[in-house]
Amino acid sequence: MQRVERRNLAVQAAVKQGLMDPDDAPLAAFVDLDGIAESVAALRSAWPDELQVRHAFAAKANPIVPVLRELRALGMSCEVASAGELAQARAAGFRGGELVFDSPAKSRRELEQALADGVAINIDNFQELARVDDILSLRSSTSDIGIRINPQTGSGAIEALSTASRTSKFGIALDDEGNRTTLLEAYLARPWLRWMHVHVGSQGVPLRLTAQGVARVVEFAEEINARAGVQQVIGIDVGGGLSVNFGGDDDSPRFHDHVAELMAAAPALFRGGYRVVTEFGRSLLAKNGFIAARVEYTKSAGGRRIAITHAGSQVAMRTTMVPEQWPLRVAGYDPLGRPRLGPPVPQDIAGPCCFAGDLVASGRPLPLLEQDDIVTLLDTGAYYFSAPYRYNSLPEPAVHGFELTEDGDVAFKLLRRAETVEELIGR
Repeated sequence: MQRVERRNLAVQAAVKQGLMDPDDAPLAAFVDLDGIAESVAALRSAWPDELQVRHAFAAKANPIVPVLRELRALGMSCEVASAGELAQARAAGFRGGELVFDSPAKSRRELEQALADGVAINIDNFQELARVDDILSLRSSTSDIGIRINPQTGSGAIEALSTASRTSKFGIALDDEGNRTTLLEAYLARPWLRWMHVHVGSQGVPLRLTAQGVARVVEFAEEINARAGVQQVIGIDVGGGLSVNFGGDDDSPRFHDHVAELMAAAPALFRGGYRVVTEFGRSLLAKNGFIAARVEYTKSAGGRRIAITHAGSQVAMRTTMVPEQWPLRVAGYDPLGRPRLGPPVPQDIAGPCCFAGDLVASGRPLPLLEQDDIVTLLDTGAYYFSAPYRYNSLPEPAVHGFELTEDGDVAFKLLRRAETVEELIGR
């Protein structure tokens, strides 16, 4: 069954089962568990079978522990970028070499614990390298250890999500004066330094730019191995960064498109000499989640129809603050959860927050929404309901996973319960 059909069935079933109660649950988030399995399968099938590839989910995209647990059951590893994400991943069952630690600000204590537990580490800078040197002088470690390289290949359409600009805060800038030589010497002097990491950016970064960044790092690994006379660098962590299509339900670009670009730009990566790690997040989860909210009121102002809903900046801050870069599709349903039909009418879809810019869509042509209808914010399975904005002290909504039974019914499982007002007071 296609993603749209599953979503429509889920909305209707959520209403029937009381998960969208107008008083008790006017806002909820949903994760398509069947869709996640399909996306993971698509990622795996995109890479050649003969290559040693470990796919690590970028926990920042959705660190809810039961979601991470589902991904681990599908054979994924986990990439984390903070002590909090590391703790969440461990709570989901990830251990040792199933984890990749990428924070640019790892404390000494965090490094000591990760190295003791065999967690893979990507070192961000020369000072961190010196810190790891010091720790390894006192103890051994089974961790895969690499250095994050900034290939300085440029930015994509969203500057804030581009991590390979000349002045990016991430990694060691390959073209800065003296860095290439210092890096080469660092690898040759450390038998335990056997990985390289590169991540060019995420949303808005074209595949070709991503591939160019990976190609520069693979080329540098080849240079180090040639100088060493052995394969000093055995693995390349190529990061993630596949952009998501927020304009429709199809997956484009696809994981196969990403691999094809890498094959063209960095053929040495696919000759069997390197192990590979990927770190996809948004492209695995975004289209497999949505937020649903009741329409509390409708009105008109200046000739424009406005639907006041319970979903705004508290769950979609990027969209309300930077709508030109983070537009979301919105779908309307009647009070029973059936798709709302009718001629499109320009409408503002507003949230509950107390400022004028709290709009998830402005002048959006949709079938006319009425009081008690339901709106869904699509493609929000990554970074939306897992990264709340605390404006107006609005509590976090429940997150429900759903999957279809053999009989075609929708079965829900609670992934995160709704936050209560009492819990807000106790923060």
